[in-house]
Amino acid sequence: MVILVVIINTLISMTLLYVAWRVWQLKQQLAYIADRLTAYESCTHTALNKAPENIYLSQQNIHNLRQRNQALQIQIQQVRQIISLLLLGKQIWQRYFPKLELITGKKTVAK
Repeated sequence: MVILVVIINTLISMTLLYVAWRVWQLKQQLAYIADRLTAYESCTHTALNKAPENIYLSQQNIHNLRQRNQALQIQIQQVRQIISLLLLGKQIWQRYFPKLELITGKKTVAK
C-alpha cells in the first residue's frame, strides 16, 4: 500500500515538474516576445516621432509648388497667346502683302 502511495506521489510530482518546466518555457517565450515588442515600439517611435511635422512640411511644399505651377501655367498661356498672335499676324501679312518677303523686305517677281 505504501509503495502504491509512493508511486502515485512520484507520478504526481513528475507531472507537476513537467508542468512547471512548460510554464517556465512559456515564461521565457513571453519575455522574449515582450522584449522584441518593446524594441519594435522603440524603433517605430523613433521613425514616426517626427512624422506629423514632416507631413506638415510636405503639405506646405506641395502648396508652394502648386502656386508656382499656377504662375507658370499663366505664363505658358501668355506665351501661347503671343505665338498665336504672331502666327495670325504672319497670315494677315501674307494675305495682304503676298509679294513681299518677311525677312529681306525685297519684292519678288511674279512669273
